Amino acid sequence: MSNIQPYTPAAGSGASSLSPWSSQGRALSRIVSRAELQVANLAAEAHVESAKLDAIDQVTQRALQGTAMVAQLESQLAEAVPSAAFRLAQIGQAHTLAMVGEVHSFGRGLR
Repeated sequence: MSNIQPYTPAAGSGASSLSPWSSQGRALSRIVSRAELQVANLAAEAHVESAKLDAIDQVTQRALQGTAMVAQLESQLAEAVPSAAFRLAQIGQAHTLAMVGEVHSFGRGLR
């Protein structure tokens, strides 16, 4: 997950004091371990946030589709029965407001 590599001295470099068993080697190992843990935590948080966004997208898309279908049906029924147009518009508006409320409360619930 990380590109951080533990330090290993080259043969004959005279850097034997940084072997994994020296205090400096152990300190470097702890630094690398902490960095790897931070990277893993960030990746996990990003994965969770991405899943939340996908869920919001799905709920919003379904609400938009439902609203479009109701609007289309409202238009067809109002054309067939013009005297009911006002009542149909009220029902369509109530449906749309309910969908808005659901999308809004779903998004708030994911925090």
